[in-house]
Amino acid sequence: MKRRDFVAMLGLAPYAGAVQSEEALKAITDARPQSRIWPSRPPRDCPFGPSSIITGIEFTGRYAAYENADTWFPSWASDGNLYSPFTDGTVGGVEANSGGLLANTGQAKIVGDDPLQLRVVPLGVHASSPWPYGGRYPSASLVHDGIWYYGTYCLDQKDPHLNWDVLGPFVGFRISRDFGVSWTDPLCTPTNPLFLENGKNGAKVKLGALHFVDFGRSMQHSPDGNAYLVGHGATRADAELSWISGDQIYLARVKPTPENINDFARYEFFAGPNADGTPRWRSDFEEIRPLLEWNDRTGVVTITYNAPLKRYFMFVTDGFPTIARMNTYVLEAADITGPWRLITFMENFGEQAYFVNLPTKFISDDGRSGWLLYSANFRGDYKADPEGRSYALTLHEVRFLL
Repeated sequence: MKRRDFVAMLGLAPYAGAVQSEEALKAITDARPQSRIWPSRPPRDCPFGPSSIITGIEFTGRYAAYENADTWFPSWASDGNLYSPFTDGTVGGVEANSGGLLANTGQAKIVGDDPLQLRVVPLGVHASSPWPYGGRYPSASLVHDGIWYYGTYCLDQKDPHLNWDVLGPFVGFRISRDFGVSWTDPLCTPTNPLFLENGKNGAKVKLGALHFVDFGRSMQHSPDGNAYLVGHGATRADAELSWISGDQIYLARVKPTPENINDFARYEFFAGPNADGTPRWRSDFEEIRPLLEWNDRTGVVTITYNAPLKRYFMFVTDGFPTIARMNTYVLEAADITGPWRLITFMENFGEQAYFVNLPTKFISDDGRSGWLLYSANFRGDYKADPEGRSYALTLHEVRFLL
């Protein structure tokens, strides 16, 4: 096939028999977004076998970036909008900063159905004391039945010269019944957090930076009506547990109501498999067991349920050490408790990408494509890889290779 026929077949330019120059045809093809299958380079000690269902991720080259802040974890509400936290930057002139004793966290509404034409509306900031820790940051966020549950966790600075932020406890949830206009604070505090964990003086937490599993609009695809929360932690005394690095991944669940969400007694924790392989769930926190383990290779983790494909997708940032290049690996499973298989290990993704998640609102009807959301390059002189990444709400269109 001649080059001009190939271009016409792709719909890049009208072709009615006229001969176009090779230079003109090259300009047309070069103007199209360049797709790229990110090479998978898992380390030799990777504990996950390869997926036989989804074999890789292709970036189409289409992307968009919004505002100048990070920590975007959108939840798809019944009104059709996405609602998300943000911090450490500005959105529509509204500034949030989660560090220090005057820490505050922002919230925003994301309007629109086209990822390339979204409107991000700031909804203000909310002050939350991190004392006795050094900062308080947004994480788990869910809008369900018109109620917004907004969780925060604490960080402590281990060494001001290393800028190593040690992971502290998940505090609890503030609640809004009017889509972020007003809030009710939890009784939980950094010294009396929801799961009663302590992150001071070398203590390790299991449930720190938690995130809700994305089950679609108003949690419509939850298998049992529960909200599931996933987060990374560690138990080794010498583990480098930070906001972006750790050893294990843990799982919890709860029926999301204003009465339940900040009540420790209402939660169940994944406690490993039974003898027949079925998952054990226990209300005793002491029985919690890792969903996954990989020392110094876990970090911020999110899970999305891809309903058309009937598969769970897990995105993990391997961010050790915290101010260098970062890796992102993607796993899939038919059940939320596994077994989990490796789709791809994307070395130096971003080159410093983090808070990676896949909003269900932008998954295609056949489940074969979606828009990856993340922020990137908060520290260091790193290039844009893939092109278009930035310290922002960054969206990249991806295809899942089946």
